[in-house]
Amino acid sequence: MLLVAAALWMGRSAWDHYMESAWTRDGRVKADVITISTDVAGTVTEVLVQDNQLVQKGDVLFVVDKARYENALAQSKALLASQQVEKGRRAHEAQRRAGLDDAIVSAESKETAQAAVGTASAQYQAAVAARDLAELNLQRTVVRAPVTGYVTNLNVHPGDFAAVGTAKLALIDASSFYVVGYFEETKLPLLKVNDKVEVHMMSGAARLQGHIESIAHGITDRDANLGRELLADVNPTFNWVRLAQRVPVRIHIDDKPKNLDLVAGTTCTVVIHG
Repeated sequence: MLLVAAALWMGRSAWDHYMESAWTRDGRVKADVITISTDVAGTVTEVLVQDNQLVQKGDVLFVVDKARYENALAQSKALLASQQVEKGRRAHEAQRRAGLDDAIVSAESKETAQAAVGTASAQYQAAVAARDLAELNLQRTVVRAPVTGYVTNLNVHPGDFAAVGTAKLALIDASSFYVVGYFEETKLPLLKVNDKVEVHMMSGAARLQGHIESIAHGITDRDANLGRELLADVNPTFNWVRLAQRVPVRIHIDDKPKNLDLVAGTTCTVVIHG
């Protein structure tokens, strides 16, 4: 009888642990990945970081064809100086004509001179805007880290061509690590926002402490397809064995050991302490 009772107790305990407890082995460490691209086009002349390097916010990552944009800035400054001289000449001419008697200079000529002042002023403002844009483009040739993070899978080298908006480098935000646990829908009633969480890394590292930050409110329905008439294409077959869907639960990391370096994509076990 004792053996039977012990077996029943062990079976019941195993059932509670695996079926009724709020935990899952399907957990992932994640982080925000920032794709770095250039705002100007040109040849990469310098790469100042290495793969997997920790960089601080504002550190230079790489430089794009700085000499070309320095020349463009010098050209825009020369054009600005020329337009400034033209603007002054037109203003002086209009002022001189306005001071002459109508018998010497017609009213139409005075109006034409005043209109020329307006045109020269507009051209001068356009030259100022072109100069400011050239300065901005020159600044953008130096690509800096927007956050403190880790350079990952570096694949940019001097001589590569950088196109505008094309990602050249990935940076993992060092302050954005979190955990996502994929819980079966049958366990969702056991989960509440702000519940304490314990995370066990598969690597055997020290445990992480955290809390439930949010629970997803939707997952993809693989059977919800559209037919050619834009009507629902319902699968005519139905499996009698239904597997519980897994719902992502985002977990904020409250306490991380100082000697533990998290890696986005690694697996872990998530245990909820409600």
